[in-house]
Amino acid sequence: MATSPCSSSGVSSSSSSGLGADAGLEIRTRSVEQTLVPLVSQITTLINHKDKPKRSDKTLQAIQRVGQAVNLAVGRFVTVGEAIANENHELKEEMSVACIEARRAGETIAQLTDVASLDHPESDSHITIFTDKTGVVKAARLLLSSVTKVLVLADRIVIKQIITSRNKVLATMEQLEKVSSFQEFVQIFSQFGNEMVEFAHLTGDRQNDLKDEKKKARMAASRAVLEKCTMMLLTASKTCLRHPDCESARINKDGVFHRMRLALEQVIEIVTDSRPNGESEMAPISIYSGIKEFKNKVEGLRENLYFLSKENLSTMLEVILEHTEDFTDSAYTSHEHREHILELSKQAKMELEQLVSVWMQAQNQKTKDLMEDLEVAILKTCQCMNELKREVHNAATSLAADLLKYHTDHMVLKALKITGVEGNLEAVAEYTCKLSEQKEQLVEMCRLLRHVSGTEPLEITCIHAEDTFQVTGPQIISAAETLALHPSSKIAKENLEVFCEAWESQLSDMSLLLREINDVFEGRRGEKRVYLSLPRPGKHNANLKALKPVKLDSEEQAKIAKLGLELHLLTSDVDSETEKWEDQENEIVQHGQGMSSMAYSMYLFTRGEGLLKTTQDLFHQAEIFATEGTKLASALHALSDQVRDDDKPLLLLEAEKLITMCKQLQATAKASAQGKSATFTKVDACILKTRNVMTLLCQLLPLCCKLLGKNKAGNGCLKPAPPWKEDRIRTGTNARTPERRVETFGIKSLENHVTNMTFLESK
Repeated sequence: MATSPCSSSGVSSSSSSGLGADAGLEIRTRSVEQTLVPLVSQITTLINHKDKPKRSDKTLQAIQRVGQAVNLAVGRFVTVGEAIANENHELKEEMSVACIEARRAGETIAQLTDVASLDHPESDSHITIFTDKTGVVKAARLLLSSVTKVLVLADRIVIKQIITSRNKVLATMEQLEKVSSFQEFVQIFSQFGNEMVEFAHLTGDRQNDLKDEKKKARMAASRAVLEKCTMMLLTASKTCLRHPDCESARINKDGVFHRMRLALEQVIEIVTDSRPNGESEMAPISIYSGIKEFKNKVEGLRENLYFLSKENLSTMLEVILEHTEDFTDSAYTSHEHREHILELSKQAKMELEQLVSVWMQAQNQKTKDLMEDLEVAILKTCQCMNELKREVHNAATSLAADLLKYHTDHMVLKALKITGVEGNLEAVAEYTCKLSEQKEQLVEMCRLLRHVSGTEPLEITCIHAEDTFQVTGPQIISAAETLALHPSSKIAKENLEVFCEAWESQLSDMSLLLREINDVFEGRRGEKRVYLSLPRPGKHNANLKALKPVKLDSEEQAKIAKLGLELHLLTSDVDSETEKWEDQENEIVQHGQGMSSMAYSMYLFTRGEGLLKTTQDLFHQAEIFATEGTKLASALHALSDQVRDDDKPLLLLEAEKLITMCKQLQATAKASAQGKSATFTKVDACILKTRNVMTLLCQLLPLCCKLLGKNKAGNGCLKPAPPWKEDRIRTGTNARTPERRVETFGIKSLENHVTNMTFLESK
């Protein structure tokens, strides 16, 4: 199975200047996007000549060097592409055509930038370059288009590899279902384990490479199911082989196989961006997302009184209030919360009625008094919706906190294990009823938390948690029944243990999820939860294999608590600065937000919380943070190239400071540390240097915002951007999760050959 370029990763662009790549293609992976960035930068440098049609000989020679560098890099790039084509015959023809186009375009650019071909007198120091403007634009467009095609085709091979790996896993699973002897089972399961490890690594790389956060969350959830179910499949199958006539053992095993097949199918849907039978993905609707959209529409009335109808607003509010019934109808919502939600729902209807009344009058007669009344009505409506949002948040999170605290002792699970070993079927039946009640409570908790999770990835995580409790509960019951029927069976006892551990693990994950939901509500940007231990950041880093990850004890955490608190305050300052930017998609803002998120995860580490569990996790995070800082410095240099006023030297100076600090942090994070004392010193140094970078970031963001503000005001502090700049490939990344390049089938090699180009200094 192979997907079209459109369904994996391409370029979406409609360039007015003719420099965009093929329209209709969208880049969906970071590896493809990041590979194109330097090429786009080089072409930008060449095209920007039109701002200064007269160039000195020195500048002409520099431009010629850039043209030659592009051609050489494209030549090496094409060589790798052709090698990939020879190894994959089904794509050979398409890849060969794309490679030929890329090589031709590179050679054309080299010819058009060749100073010798201009045949000009030596004495002339101001020569007009690029007499064939159309030729340059055409060659640049062809180069971008063909290079993108090569990358997309290489990406299709990666997708095919994942599909092939999935098919191998499915085939082996079918064999495992049919085995009748332990010897045969052990032999096939060994093969299955190796195939699952390969699949886990392939999909882990793909997950980290995806740009869409919703898809990443879905992929993480599916991979978490597969990781946990692999052990369940082992013990459930062994129990079935040991007790072939036991109906509860068969039900237990069938449930595991069914769940794994669903998870494998979902991974392929995400990777190929397809749905079964052509169905479209239905995004779950939450109260938070509904309130956010409703408030945006209401606040939009300030700018335009006619852009929507009163019926639209009324319908939106009705949908939100229908969802609040999930809270008011729930048996687990407290009486106090239920009453407050009902009161606020009633108030919201009244505020909307008042708003609509003033709004309709303002449409007929725009007087000053009416516009002031409209502003008051807008503010009161939005305030009411904010109060409703806070009330449902408090209702969901207080319920979750109470349930998680109540179930931390795992009394029902312990009782099932004891009564199962005793063979007490009557007691097992009693405790399975209690577990079913507990399951219903936790499922309801997940449903309510989804409404207040605040982000789509966290919504998906709540849905995953709900499914896990929904499925694992009956599996524990069938495993307990099997043990009660065969109380002396060691494998039946081990099987029940495995399913109980999965339940306990999901409860533990819920505690972290609840903390993240609260962080989002309070405006803190914690790092997103990745529900999977394979691959963990740093776990498979070759440089770290010899080092044993360690945790800090309470005394050590107390020592770095002050530094951690300073880091926390700085992340809040950076978040405040980024929120002031009108363009939230700006590359500088995105890098700043990513660095803030990573710094916040390091702060959580100082408290013994968050995803960074060991010192090695912290050091790896520090390296990623420094890398993101270096990318930010590159974005600052790009901005400085356009700046004409007195702020340019200051901006360049600050950018150089940032590069130096990031290099120092990277060196510290990579340095070897043997022994507890040395490791703690290294932790302290990493957090200190991270704090220093964040301090500098707090100064840089307002400076950049000021420069962009001047540009918007039209005072000429920035040079005019090329007409096609707004269509160029986006280079921003979400740095909340560590990046890992896809290195299979030559994408890394293709990337290296494009990035190893010499940039033309601004003249």
